[in-house]
Amino acid sequence: MAKPNKKGPTKTVDIACAGCKAPLYKYRKGGKGALVKCFKERIVKDFTEQEGICPQCGGQFARDTLMRGAPALKMIGGKVTMK
Repeated sequence: MAKPNKKGPTKTVDIACAGCKAPLYKYRKGGKGALVKCFKERIVKDFTEQEGICPQCGGQFARDTLMRGAPALKMIGGKVTMK
């Protein structure tokens, strides 16, 4: 499988915790679909202290994984919202 494009899309989305609405990431997302994964190289701004854990409520919203040979965060369904 091909690696994701490092430069990636130009459109950024704000990702927040679904429970407490705390901001988590500013991310360069491609496509119109739901947020399933976040490639780490596409994260523009990171508001978290621990990877995959909300800084405000302490809930886990993602798991660390490798996708297409690149490090990524696999989102847990219903734990994050996207604006």
